[in-house]
Amino acid sequence: MPALSWISRLLVVALSATFMLSASAQQAPTVRIRGTIESVDGNTLGIKTREGSDVKVRMTDNVAVFAVVKTSLSEIKEGSYIGVTGMPEPDGTQKAIAVHIFPENQRGAAEGFRPWDARANSTMTNATVAQTVKGTDGQNITVKYKDGEKKVVVPPDTPIVTFVATDKSEVKPGAKLIIFGAAKKDDGMLEANRVNVGRDGITPPM
Repeated sequence: MPALSWISRLLVVALSATFMLSASAQQAPTVRIRGTIESVDGNTLGIKTREGSDVKVRMTDNVAVFAVVKTSLSEIKEGSYIGVTGMPEPDGTQKAIAVHIFPENQRGAAEGFRPWDARANSTMTNATVAQTVKGTDGQNITVKYKDGEKKVVVPPDTPIVTFVATDKSEVKPGAKLIIFGAAKKDDGMLEANRVNVGRDGITPPM
């Protein structure tokens, strides 16, 4: 019996280790990439990042490509689902440094409030517009998400963009891009299933 007991324990430990390894494999780390496309070789992009380093990213065969296109503040209406890149203000509001309007079929994407890396101490709020009122410093917007709400001030000069579904023809040298989550694969290569490219020379402001 003691020998069987030890064998049983070893099996439990082995199974637990296997489960933990498979779980960590499923949660492959992702990285956010901003930069300029320098080369396109089949599905592989050579990118000069915002930080000045050179990286290669492989697009998946079914990659979704979106153009980042300028739009106007007037397109932000009650019920719009938006992403606000913001800076915290002393009174608890967020001062927008960029706003992107999601297409209706992306409503709910990454909903919530979180730290962001557009600049030091910046934040991202993906939420539904509950109210929008013109204020003295710009548009005052209240956005609501599943865990709360934020008050946002959008100054008049804030870049406002939206996403437009497109194809790989816009993924070309010289274009500015942002990849929200490139996954590091077992071969060490970064892989992206979505690429967002600035149209007409736009640098994605988020």
